[in-house]
Amino acid sequence: MLIQFFYALRAARLPVSVQEFLSLLEALKMGVIGPSVDDFYVLARTVLVKDEAHFDKFDRAFGAYFKGVEALTDFGKEIPLDWLQKVLEKELSAEQKAAIQAMGWDELMETLKKRLEEQKERHEGGNKWIGTGGTSPFGHGGYNPAGVRIGGPGRNKSAVKVWEQRAFKDYDDSLELGTRNIKVALRRLRRFAREGSELELALDDTIQATAANAGYLDIKMVPERHNKVKVLLMMDVGGTMDEHIARVEELFSAAKTEFKHLEFYYFHNCPYDFMWKNNRRRYAEKSLTWDIIRKYNKDWRLIFVGDATMSPYEILQPGGSVEYNNEEPGAEWIQRLTHAFPKYAWINPEPQGVWQYRQSISIVQQLMQQRMFPLTLAGLEGAMRLLSK
Repeated sequence: MLIQFFYALRAARLPVSVQEFLSLLEALKMGVIGPSVDDFYVLARTVLVKDEAHFDKFDRAFGAYFKGVEALTDFGKEIPLDWLQKVLEKELSAEQKAAIQAMGWDELMETLKKRLEEQKERHEGGNKWIGTGGTSPFGHGGYNPAGVRIGGPGRNKSAVKVWEQRAFKDYDDSLELGTRNIKVALRRLRRFAREGSELELALDDTIQATAANAGYLDIKMVPERHNKVKVLLMMDVGGTMDEHIARVEELFSAAKTEFKHLEFYYFHNCPYDFMWKNNRRRYAEKSLTWDIIRKYNKDWRLIFVGDATMSPYEILQPGGSVEYNNEEPGAEWIQRLTHAFPKYAWINPEPQGVWQYRQSISIVQQLMQQRMFPLTLAGLEGAMRLLSK
């Protein structure tokens, strides 16, 4: 198995040597890690990758080779991989989809516990058991208006929980933009003030003083002008936001250029009790949301960037996060943040025409006091105009 893994890395054009591969095998033989895919990932990357520039290539090759499921729930039971292998894909009519009833939150969680205890074999195309290609609320590859996605890619954007370990990437803040329009839109928020030592020539004052001095040069200096606006950027990452990476990276890159005082944090789907600065270490290096609220004063402009596309449970229900059991609903944290930073706005990369069809977007709009703007030039100008008041 590991020889083929070595060949997969070489096929991905990673400069992995035979000696490094033998060192990895020796480390495994000595038992330096336990039987964990995560531990093996860390060990393999440490031994085989010599340059951080190759981390992305390694992650893609590793993910393509080791396709598995890591449980993130408290149920304490592993699901056999063969239960989750999709063979057929059922196509349902609009009438059939409408006839499928969604379970409530408590019923859904309790039913999943029962299924894990009762199920003994693989199921496919059904409406009850954990499986694939059916209308059951548990599994993947089928359809259910509110289920728990287990072991496969998202399809209908309707899962209220996701049972897998997911790795996100940071947005690229050094992207070279093909257009300056986003920067121009963001400049509506900038406010300049003169501060510091007098290092800049005041041309009009110099001309006036020289004329009043009978032509003898009288140079006048003023402090440099600096942008005083402070921006706190909170960006949704992963899941449905993967469709919008290119445009959000353009916005992020432009914001880092235009605002001298810029701080940013990541969250997934909805803000909860912690955020993070680095997506590779989002579980190891958390920033508590309460600490963020205390660290920055009311002068900071708060800008959320996210598609607000999620299960309503993620906003309104304790434990509603797709990734962990949050003690308080996301709505509480949105209200705390908007109360702490009175000048706020939400930038949504989803087309404005679909907003009315997404229940979660309507909920977030209400929490944001309708301060949601599309990620378009007109939308950005509107958001900056609001924040500059």
